[in-house]
Parts: sequence; C-alpha cells; structure tokens
Amino acid sequence: MDRKVKVAQYGCGKMSKFLMRYAIEKGAELVAAFDVNPAVIGKDVGEITETGKTGVVVSDAKGTESILGKLKPDVCVIATRSTVAELKDAFMACARTGVNAITTCEEAIYPWNSSPALTGELDAAAKAGGCTFAGGGYPDMYWGSLVTTLAGSIHKLTKIRGSSSYNVEDYGIALAKGHGAGLSIAEFEKEIGNYNRLSSDEIKALVEKGEYIPSYMWNQNGWLCGKLGLTIVAQTQKCVPLTYPKDLESSTLGMTVKAGDATGMSAVVTTTTREGIVIETENIGKVYAPEEFDTNTWIFEGEPETTIEVNRPATVELTCADIINRIPQLINAEPGYVSTDRMPVQEYRVQPLNYYVK
Repeated sequence: MDRKVKVAQYGCGKMSKFLMRYAIEKGAELVAAFDVNPAVIGKDVGEITETGKTGVVVSDAKGTESILGKLKPDVCVIATRSTVAELKDAFMACARTGVNAITTCEEAIYPWNSSPALTGELDAAAKAGGCTFAGGGYPDMYWGSLVTTLAGSIHKLTKIRGSSSYNVEDYGIALAKGHGAGLSIAEFEKEIGNYNRLSSDEIKALVEKGEYIPSYMWNQNGWLCGKLGLTIVAQTQKCVPLTYPKDLESSTLGMTVKAGDATGMSAVVTTTTREGIVIETENIGKVYAPEEFDTNTWIFEGEPETTIEVNRPATVELTCADIINRIPQLINAEPGYVSTDRMPVQEYRVQPLNYYVK
C-alpha cells in the first residue's frame, strides 16, 4: 500500500492509550475515535495517549457508522467488552461500511465454539461488506502461536497444560465483573459456579442456544485445536472462586473486596481430542494482592517433555502491540470472520504497517 494505513479506534478506555499510540508509531494514520463515556467524548486523543494534541477528537459512539462511512478507514480497532454479543453493534457498523475490524475481546479469538450462531451472522455480514473481522491480543501469541510453535519441537505430544494469571484491575470493570471479582462466595456459586456440574454435551447444547458464557480458555482451546489440526470430542469447564485473607482495594470496581469474598476466579478448561492429545488450560483473573504478578506457564507432556514460563509479562502492552501488528494480515485476509489461527504466524513489524499490505 503506497499510503498510510487509516485506523479508527472504538473504545477509548485503558487499552486505547497504547493502541492508538502504537498505531501512530507504526506509521498508521489515526482518523477517528469513538466512545460512550461523556467524560471522554470531545477529548483530543492526545490527552489519552499522553503524546500531545493530534487534532482527532473522540466522537460519540452513536455516530460511529456515519463517520466510518465518510472516512472509510482501513481498519477499526475495537477495545470495549469481552464477549462478541457485546460487540455486535460495533461489528455490524463496520460491516455496513466495509471497514475491517480487529478487537481485544477475549471471546473473539475463536468465537466459533462459544457463539456459533452469532459468529456465523458476523461472518456473513463481513463477507457482504467485503471486510474482515478478527480478535487478537495477548491470547493470540502467548496462549496461541507461542504454544503451537513450541509444539513443533515435540516428537510425541500427549498433553498440553497451560496456566495464565492476570490482574483484572488492568482491563476495566467489564472484565473484572466477568471474573466474579467482588462477589460473595454464595453469589459466585449462584452466578458463575452453577455451570460447573454440566457435562460436555450439556454445555454444548447451551452453547448452540447462545446461553453459555465460557471462560477465555474455552475459546483458546478451540483456537489451539484448530491450529494443530485436532478434532474435539469433549470439552468441559470448571470455575472456582479465589479469595484473599485480607481486604483488597479495587479502583476498577470502585469498592473494597472483603476478606473471604471472591477476588476473581480460576477457570480450568479440559479438552479431549480424537487424536488422543488432551489440552488442559487455566486462566486466573483476579484483583491482585501487593505481592502477586502476572505469570504464563505451558507444559508439554510427551517426548520430550518441556516447560516454558513467562513471569511478569506486560500483558496490557503485549495485547495492544499484537493487535496493531496483526493489522496488515487482517487487511490482507479474505472477507469474513477470520480467526487468527487461519492467519500467518504473527511477526514484528520493522517497517510502517502499509509496507506489509498487499
């Protein structure tokens, strides 16, 4: 492409500070930004990125479709909520205006196994609009490409075990509430833990009816199986509340999480495959105590066995960098909902983004 990639930002919260700055620093042109928060609407995006005035101000999200239709950006980066159902309006606005879209939404990494009907609807809308939708971020690399690449060094693989921990304070109120942070144990069991006793077939039935909200690793296991060419025969999930013996302050929730209440949860997803390989993954999302930090561990069982551990990853910044680095592949992909397991392995962008666009 012989001009700068034009980018619009949808959602100007915590993540956008890095998303917009990274896009500009990778040679893109930021042409628009949208939000629903009155405190943010009207601000120059430079106030959010802390880089000085840019001349681009945050518009009310109600006008997204109209503005996208006039400006025709190459891509809209969506950073708001954590389920594809919550992003439907934003995606559809992009589809109707023919604008590619990539999102930080965790479910969006592989929504085919959690929201199949809605994903099919988004896929059809994107194809009709001649654009591409995808999800990316930290899971794309550290729960995805990193894992499948390392699996290439294993002679015989029998099981993959993964565990990733992150501070819900870093991602906003929607994610924190989705992890049950701040609930009493009784409230947690009623709202989240009540699904723990369901079988794989019962969960599958709820998924097909759009009545089941899985943890992030549910989608990630689907991504891993898709990339590795594995056939899923059963998949279950268990969500367990996590607690701390002292009160913890949560600025994101705007409350004190009392000692003994849920600071968040551990969600373990177990996937069995026709090929005999088992994938067992855990995501731990909670309000951190002062001594806690992000971790990411993957264990490969078989011949040979190997372990990789990443401590204190800059999860927010890595998420945002992955999203921006994926933009050329998003633009180059065929129209439709194209999850990143169907894209080339992620790469560092030495040149401006437009250099990599066909």
